[in-house]
This record gives sequence, C-alpha cells and structure tokens, in this order.
Amino acid sequence: MYTISLGDDGAELGPLEPWQAAEFLDHIDRGREFIGQFVELPDLVTDMESSRAYLRKYADRTAADAGRLYGIRTDGKLVGAVLFRRFDTVQGVAEAGCWLEPSAAGRGLVTRAARVIIDWAVEERGIHRVEWWAASENAASIAVARRLGMSRDGVLRENFLYRGKRHDLEIWSVLAPEWRAAKGA
Repeated sequence: MYTISLGDDGAELGPLEPWQAAEFLDHIDRGREFIGQFVELPDLVTDMESSRAYLRKYADRTAADAGRLYGIRTDGKLVGAVLFRRFDTVQGVAEAGCWLEPSAAGRGLVTRAARVIIDWAVEERGIHRVEWWAASENAASIAVARRLGMSRDGVLRENFLYRGKRHDLEIWSVLAPEWRAAKGA
C-alpha cells in the first residue's frame, strides 16, 4: 500500500480498502457524533458488516473509475478521509468530499489532502470541474472550499433531508484552468 505525505507533521494520505473495515469502524465510532453533524456516514456505518460494505462500495467505484476513497492518518492512526463521491471522466466532472474525527479538526488536514486528490484529478485524469457540496451550516467544510480556491456556484434550498430536517446545500467548484492558475501563482 502506498501513502503520500501531507506535510512535516507526519500526516499521510492513502487508500481505504475493505480489509481495513475494523480500523474504519473504530474511526467512525470515535467521531460518530462529530462526523454525523452534517454527513450521513455514521448512520450508514454501524457495525463490521456495514463498514466492509461501505469500503467495498468505494473499492467497486475505484475499479469502475467512478469514485475514490482515501484515508487521512496522523501518526499511523486513521482520523479522517477525503473522497470523490462522483468521478466522471467522460464529462470531466468530479465531486470531492471529506470528514474528520474531532481530534483531527483545525489542523488543515482536509485542505492538504483535498489539494492532493484534486491536483491528481485535474493533472493526471483530465477532470475539468471539481465540485464540493456542503450543508450551508457546515462552516468548516465551506472554509475548505474557499481555501481550495473554489467559487460558490449556488445553493440548493432545502435539498437534503437529514435526521428529520431539510438542509440547504451549497455547491462550490473549481475549474481546471483556475486550479492551474492558482498553483502557478
């Protein structure tokens, strides 16, 4: 298995695969309430079977070139992830996302990890548009989109029903020429 360094603090990025289901479930359990504020993942991953199934779903998406899932580790411990929920090379559009457990928040890990995967998608895979969808109340996720140089495209009002409440979803994006210009600056 390969990992990519995310900086001098020992943080690393690497694939998450079905054989890591126990580690993944432990990670979700540590951050269940924090992650679940805006992301339905903790409602989906509740035991070993559902943990394996979630990781298998992304292994299948990776094999089909339709999505990717990467774990963020600090000192060898899984603390979060970035992913491509959608990855469409025909249309040149991908949707990136993330989550962290509370112990890892506020350290820039998601921004650094997202930069790695977005750069790969744009430069290696020819993706033209990378989207970032976030609940309007999720200030941390929106801050990541801003740090990544994304533009706010709009708001889908009351688009997402989650835990009995309708949430507005903001769509942010960066286009390949914008990504390259920002890297060169």
